[in-house]
Amino acid sequence: NMLQVALAAGEGFVKIVGEVGTGKTLLCRQLLAILGENYYTAYIPNPQLSPGALYRAVAEELGVKSKSRDGVTEFQAAINRRLIELVAGGQQVVLVIDEAQAMSEKTLEALRLISNLETETRKLIHIVLFGQPELDRLLGQNNLRQLRQRISFSCRLPALNREATRDYINHRLSTAGYNGGQLFSDRALSTVHRVSAGVPRLVNIVCHKAMLSA
Repeated sequence: NMLQVALAAGEGFVKIVGEVGTGKTLLCRQLLAILGENYYTAYIPNPQLSPGALYRAVAEELGVKSKSRDGVTEFQAAINRRLIELVAGGQQVVLVIDEAQAMSEKTLEALRLISNLETETRKLIHIVLFGQPELDRLLGQNNLRQLRQRISFSCRLPALNREATRDYINHRLSTAGYNGGQLFSDRALSTVHRVSAGVPRLVNIVCHKAMLSA
């Protein structure tokens, strides 16, 4: 809901941070799936790129045709023209970057320059960053303060508490077709929560192994 509100409001940068296994990539895919026809989405799953490679990747996602020797300046100009074209056609352009903590400082600065593209009345591109907590530490550096200040919506995905872990397990069992009584005892649920620390991916693994053992 926060992501949808932020994009509908035309915000430039949105950041989602969570530990490994808390569902960032799942949320990222869900966002891409539910955005309507008035959104043009670009997705970069592995942003461990140089600034030039980032521009090339964004250009390709936007459908920009380029020559093999195009430089950063040419890519910037081509991306700007394409964004103006898409916005003029009534579409909002959303660039989604997963695993954003893998980006270098120079690549993040290049990303900020892309976010500068705007008309007198609106942003030409909206950027959503999904990353591990290392992303916050990276953005906390003084030389990246300009980018940090542009992030208007930010959210941290928490681990599940004990009650949420129980509800999550029961939901997955129900989705899988189980309609019987409580399959995991209260003691088992407490153990699953303790050893998984409430991380959904680890909850899945522990429950799967427990059911195989049973």
